[in-house]
Amino acid sequence: MKPSLNLRLSQHLALTPQLQQSIRLLQLSTIELTQEIEGLLESNPFLETEETDDGAAAAPTAEQPAPLQPDLPAQVSIEGHEASSEPTAELQLETQDWTASSGETDHGADTDADADSWVSSGQSSSGGDDDEFSAIDRASGHVDLRDHLRGQLAGLALSAIDRAAAEAIIDSLDDNGYLPETMLELAQALAPGSGDEQLEDLVDALTTAMRLIQSFDPPGVAAHDLPECLCLQLQRQPRCPVRDMALQICRDGHLDLLARRDWRKLERLLGTDEAALRIAQQRIAQLDPHPGGAFRSDAAQAVTPDVIARKTARGWAAHLNPEVMPKLRVNQIYADALRRARDSGTAMQGQLQEARWFVKNVQQRFETIQRVAQTIVERQQRFFDFGPVAMRPMVLREIADELGLHESTISRVTTQKFMLTPFGTVELKYFFGSGLSTEAGGNTSSTAVRELIRRLVAEEDRANPLSDSELAERLTQQGVQVARRTVAKYREALRIAPANLRKSG
Repeated sequence: MKPSLNLRLSQHLALTPQLQQSIRLLQLSTIELTQEIEGLLESNPFLETEETDDGAAAAPTAEQPAPLQPDLPAQVSIEGHEASSEPTAELQLETQDWTASSGETDHGADTDADADSWVSSGQSSSGGDDDEFSAIDRASGHVDLRDHLRGQLAGLALSAIDRAAAEAIIDSLDDNGYLPETMLELAQALAPGSGDEQLEDLVDALTTAMRLIQSFDPPGVAAHDLPECLCLQLQRQPRCPVRDMALQICRDGHLDLLARRDWRKLERLLGTDEAALRIAQQRIAQLDPHPGGAFRSDAAQAVTPDVIARKTARGWAAHLNPEVMPKLRVNQIYADALRRARDSGTAMQGQLQEARWFVKNVQQRFETIQRVAQTIVERQQRFFDFGPVAMRPMVLREIADELGLHESTISRVTTQKFMLTPFGTVELKYFFGSGLSTEAGGNTSSTAVRELIRRLVAEEDRANPLSDSELAERLTQQGVQVARRTVAKYREALRIAPANLRKSG
């Protein structure tokens, strides 16, 4: 076969670097965009921030409204949840000390998941006012859990081996304050290839260090699972019949029965009556299942809205939040000097072009967010007047067709972008939802149905809570046709427990 040259014509689409940057900036959140801008300001000398003569922000314009009115609520209504998957282990209590079994840890047991659904996440009842770090200090200074424990460790006179073992225990804790590894696993990770005797000595040192860390603040830290965490907190409380009963429930693995409120079986196993069990349940509910949660830096992270909804004479309108809009520009002094220079390198020319593209793409990003937010507000006017129960069904295609954009663009704009409304700060995706039919022949939003379910549960009789079937019947009486399976799905999305777990009294 002889070599030959052929000429072929074809068409194809290619994303230019400028378009790729525009798409990437569009999907960034406000925090991520700020980090992107800070990085580019350090690396590109042609990019700079605009500042007024007095160093203050520029005066608000039509596109940049005045600061938020004080009568408009600014609370965050986005609720996040953290899935807990603490391992379980058998507990043995001898006098006042904790003794964990030497068996392997059982990950993902149902006992912790059921019990954790009703155990309160409030502060532990133990601890006095003279603690080294108060709750206010933790919230204001974002004290790390490991630093907090190291501060308590620093004041103790320990040998080098014991201190190193304690440091290893502290470094192995997760964000909730649990110790997921067993002592043998931790010893093998610290000294791989060691002999049996060396591992045994290391396990003993780590076990002693673990007991020491478990005596630190916050109570319950360095536990392997939820029952052990609760027992550690109960052991610090004064001895009394209620405390002993609660300790026996946690120690003997009866938390799943307590979560299901199986009083008869608990009475038979513990030899007590229902009244004592209810009092012990209240004592356990006051404990903290996540002792390290108060030290997490993202526990109280505030959300800055990208868009602010305000009511005008013509109805509700969306305005960009001037606090999140960066004021960028190209440094004209450097740009003019580069233009006059004859031997300017291609790298400098590339940085100048990069700065121009970046300023233009950032501006285009906010213009697209404003267009999409304004269209959402126009279609959801009743929500801003009456709340989530008046939300109408809406999908991404509706906004895309009206603005002449692709659905993927609308998805990027509404992801991790927030709007301040009279009912809190919500993500733009919150306004989208499927529709459910009504008796009148119309449609209602799934968001409105969730709000109706939340209200029905809030107003129910705690002694006789509504089941999913009863909730479906109540919704049908209000004109919303919804199946029981759909009610169960929405109830779980709202993090509402089933009827048997909501029952009290």
